[in-house]
Amino acid sequence: MPDAAHTEVVRYHAGGKDLASYLAYDPSSSEKRPGLIVLPEWWGLNDYLRRRARELAALGFVAIATDVYGEGREAADPAEAGKLMGGLFANVPATGEVLKAAYQQLRNHPLVDPDRIGAMGYCLGGALALHAGRIGLPLKGVVSFHGALTSAHQAKKGEFKPSVLICHGEADGMVPAEDQAAFHKEMKELGVDYEFVAYPGAKHGFSNPEATEKGKKYGLPLAYDERTDRESWEDMKNFWAKAFR
Repeated sequence: MPDAAHTEVVRYHAGGKDLASYLAYDPSSSEKRPGLIVLPEWWGLNDYLRRRARELAALGFVAIATDVYGEGREAADPAEAGKLMGGLFANVPATGEVLKAAYQQLRNHPLVDPDRIGAMGYCLGGALALHAGRIGLPLKGVVSFHGALTSAHQAKKGEFKPSVLICHGEADGMVPAEDQAAFHKEMKELGVDYEFVAYPGAKHGFSNPEATEKGKKYGLPLAYDERTDRESWEDMKNFWAKAFR
């Protein structure tokens, strides 16, 4: 079913970068539907993110697997990934422009209902999806899978518009307890409608079947968890059904 999606590379310029994102949708209907900005792990725009975009297309969304590094780049190893990710946070305004441009790509698409756009992401992408909310993008919802929770921009009350679902691994060694506590405090102070789901035993990267192998290869505390992958995907589907009502 996911491979029945229409896919294309969309090229545009934002934040000083030439971007090449991957768009997917079901071409069998001409009805307008919700759009999703889908943001990557620190590896960048890879096969995993493209697969997720196709799966979301099969669920009835227009999904843009978003290039955040430029030229559709995928990091070869953690050293390159860390350098590329560091560049995003060294120039936070430019990163905001990249997110706004992805939003605009969806808003301008003829199959997207411009009043029903959301953002979601994995690891780094979860942090970026939250950043999109913090900088005031008019999103209906944000979903983070095993994402960082720290803030690169302090939103004021009323600026953070979307509802939020955090899918977090209870055994995630890369998201400290103090970050979780600060996030809860931030969401409550901003008055955000949010849900924080902690999946027992799940580690960082629980949604990606490549996580365990990469964790062993690079000495990182990553692990795929099939049950949590499945449960969090169902939680996401229920969240979007409510957010896009």
